[in-house]
Amino acid sequence: MFEGPTRLVHHFAPPILNRVNNKGEPVKQRFGPWVRPLLGVLARLKFLRGTALDVFGRTAERRMERALIIQYEDSLRQVTQGLTPHTLDVAVQIARLPEDIRGYGHVKARHVQSVQARWTTLLSTWSALKQSQSA
Repeated sequence: MFEGPTRLVHHFAPPILNRVNNKGEPVKQRFGPWVRPLLGVLARLKFLRGTALDVFGRTAERRMERALIIQYEDSLRQVTQGLTPHTLDVAVQIARLPEDIRGYGHVKARHVQSVQARWTTLLSTWSALKQSQSA
C-alpha cells in the first residue's frame, strides 16, 4: 500500500518535557519507534491506576476528571429524584453534558469550561421547573 521506506512515528506532549507554544499550550513532539517498549511498560502498569502509586493520577487534569465524575453523579442523583414528564427534557440535556467534554489537556479544559457554564444554566432551569411544579 505504501511506497518507499515507512517509519512509525508517535506524537506526544509529555508533561515531563514541558514544551509550550506562545499561548501556553503543550506542543506535541515526534517520537520514533524506540518509544514503543516504553508504551508497553506503561500498558503493563495499568493495574496501578487509581492506587497510591499512580503517578499520572496526581495531575491537575486527572483530579479535574475525578471531580467532574462526582459532580455528574450528584447532578444525576438530584435530577432523577425529581424526574417528571415536565422536567424530562432538561434532565436529558444534563445527562448528555459529558458528550461535549472531549480531548486531552488544554483542549479538554476548554470544553469543560463551556460545559460547566451550560451545566449551571441547566441545573437552574431544572430547579425552576421543579419549583413551578410544586407551586
